[in-house]
Amino acid sequence: MTQSSPAPRGRLAATSSRRTPVWIFAEHMCRFITTVVFDLKVYGSYHVPKTGGALLVSNHQSYLDPILLGVGLDRTISYMAKAELFKNPFFARLIRSLNAFPIEQGTGDLGAMKGSIARLNQGDLLNVFPEGSRTDDGKIAPMEKGVAVLIRRAKVPVIPVVIDGSFRAWSKHRKFPQAYPIRVMFGPAMHQMWELDRGQIIEKIDVTLHRMFDDLQAGRIGPNPPRPVGR
Repeated sequence: MTQSSPAPRGRLAATSSRRTPVWIFAEHMCRFITTVVFDLKVYGSYHVPKTGGALLVSNHQSYLDPILLGVGLDRTISYMAKAELFKNPFFARLIRSLNAFPIEQGTGDLGAMKGSIARLNQGDLLNVFPEGSRTDDGKIAPMEKGVAVLIRRAKVPVIPVVIDGSFRAWSKHRKFPQAYPIRVMFGPAMHQMWELDRGQIIEKIDVTLHRMFDDLQAGRIGPNPPRPVGR
């Protein structure tokens, strides 16, 4: 596939990651809650570039995951969210103010793909969960192929991220969350990933996330003191 043409200037401005008043309020509130309730510790956040387009690829344990990624960084993040979440007008307006945009899961949503590429090309930080949905058992599920298409077309650095503890805190089998320690670890950027074929991209992401997940669970985090989430 060829890389899509840049979107018109007006469209890019409309899709930009914005540090809205809602985002700022939610960030402060969520940092307090995740620190107090989940003893959140974040490692390796310095691996995320301060500026420029980049793709965060993370395992997906619970509804908490987008929040955990957002409060662990100083940059705003754009999020893909399943289209069903936008059916309620009030909730749709809320999550749009938090830089979420809809994607039709399992349909090869071309519009969402173009929107994602536009955001990355204009310098946004975009989060995707390559497993496609929350894990059933806390383990990392097989990667879906769509992330490889996005990487090949957007041509931006890929930042691997692993989350541990959010499954126990709020799995898809629980109606409400419970207090449980959560740890998040960002890994070094993977560059030139778009030069690989789709199968190689999927394999590299899969191997990297599994290795990082095992290291995080075993406490092998290297010389990376946890970043104080509230700062």
